[in-house]
Amino acid sequence: MLAVLTACSTSDRFTEPEHDLASSKVTSEAETQALLAESWQVYRQQFIQADGRVIDFEAGDRTVSEGQAYAMLRAVLVDDPTTFANTLNWAENNLRRKQGDQVIDQLWGWKWGQQAGEQWGLIDANFASDADIDAAFALILAARQWQRPEYLDLARAKLKDIWDYSTIAINDQRYLLPGPAIAFQSETHVYLNPSYLAPYAFRLFAEVDRDRNWLSLVDSSYQVLENSADLSTLNLPSDWVALNRASGDFEPIPATSTSTLKNQYGFDAYRVWWRIAWDQALFDAAPAEAYLNDHLKSIKTWWQANQSIPAEFDLQGQPQADYDAIAQYAMLYVGLQDVDPAIAIDIYQRQIAPQYKAGIWGDRSAYYSQNLVWIGLFPTNQLQSLLQNQ
Repeated sequence: MLAVLTACSTSDRFTEPEHDLASSKVTSEAETQALLAESWQVYRQQFIQADGRVIDFEAGDRTVSEGQAYAMLRAVLVDDPTTFANTLNWAENNLRRKQGDQVIDQLWGWKWGQQAGEQWGLIDANFASDADIDAAFALILAARQWQRPEYLDLARAKLKDIWDYSTIAINDQRYLLPGPAIAFQSETHVYLNPSYLAPYAFRLFAEVDRDRNWLSLVDSSYQVLENSADLSTLNLPSDWVALNRASGDFEPIPATSTSTLKNQYGFDAYRVWWRIAWDQALFDAAPAEAYLNDHLKSIKTWWQANQSIPAEFDLQGQPQADYDAIAQYAMLYVGLQDVDPAIAIDIYQRQIAPQYKAGIWGDRSAYYSQNLVWIGLFPTNQLQSLLQNQ
């Protein structure tokens, strides 16, 4: 099971395509399609093994459930059923959570890599709900795109377990947890990740799974997103936020010596813009339009003044990094498509397109950035046509 690629040098892994579509701007849908096709081909070659395992070269050549789900989502969007099946099958064969030899649910352990000694396998069997949500969403699209009812059956099985093991009712409201309940709650607080909230996915889940009230998660998602941003002087979502069980108030994560959860707008929170933009584009959701208009104002002001944006801000609105991040620019690009298309184009031309070379954006080892940029550039009108397939 040890990856062949883990023994290769960086130069062996990264082979440039025969042509390069890098340019100062993408001016047509055809050019966008060509760019996405080329970058998917390169990503598939350089980050996905033949057996379907997606490799994070920046973190000990590990694999995470998030990476498998992103690959599935991109594969169905680009109409690549073979890669979809390979990445799904690898995850099902290697990330399934077990007690002994018995599979305990349809969710995936979030981290797989080199264990003690020479063995490779699950390192952390706790699940990450964003990965399972993205995988279920991709399965539903794949079932419609390729007329594969077994994918819909698997999606429904996963939805049952997401609901049962990764949602919680507090004060008559149901919330999505980032993972197992035991890992993300204390006697006084529940810990939430706003970037995991996917209202567009919950709306689709409600169509295919009538046994659970997925639309209640749409309501709580916007509640969490609004209250998370209220804690920031820049009105930005946080990577993490705490819900006080007793008062029902949203608060910064309590400071403890053991907590690794951050009270900041950073690499997790970027994904809020993508997820809410998709809710607006796919379902014409009024809360999505209002959220993007209200909460991108400070980012727009910062961009207009500096033509760059720091990678992280604390809750007081102070930059916490002296560098920027292409992943943030890509998520802002999709978030600003309707809010302020002129700034979206400016961000693309100044900060995204110049970093594209031979199928890769920015750092050649950064699988996370490759996924977020690709998703950020994908035309939402094409996603709408997939949703309409039955």
